Amino acid sequence: MRREGPPGVAGGAAAVREPLRTEFEFELPRGFVDESGTVHRNGAMRLATARDELVPLRDVRVRENPAYLSVVLLGRVITRLGTLGSVHDGTVENMFASDLAFLQDFYRQINAEGHTRAAVACPHCAEPFEVELAGSRLGES
Repeated sequence: MRREGPPGVAGGAAAVREPLRTEFEFELPRGFVDESGTVHRNGAMRLATARDELVPLRDVRVRENPAYLSVVLLGRVITRLGTLGSVHDGTVENMFASDLAFLQDFYRQINAEGHTRAAVACPHCAEPFEVELAGSRLGES
């Protein structure tokens, strides 16, 4: 019996794997306004670790109000936002509700499915297609 290579690899060639992507770019629909009035829209979010999801559960604010969990969690995984020196739960607290909702959806997308594409259908012809959520503004595809 002749073996060509590892199971699932045709012709004995090593499978070419893309490197694991751990950080994803985004653009907020409205933008975070800092103390000086500067609007920050472009940022990046990294994949969450188990620790990222467990540590906020010990936070008193989360215990008193479970809805605060997403604020603390997003403050841990957003790695960059505009020209801000750092992003933390206080930053997320002061975001517009539409930006918070966007980031919650974005978090679910990259952590549950591992990519930022979503399958959708045209509302007029029902033709299915994919849209890229990362780095696009609402209403754009």
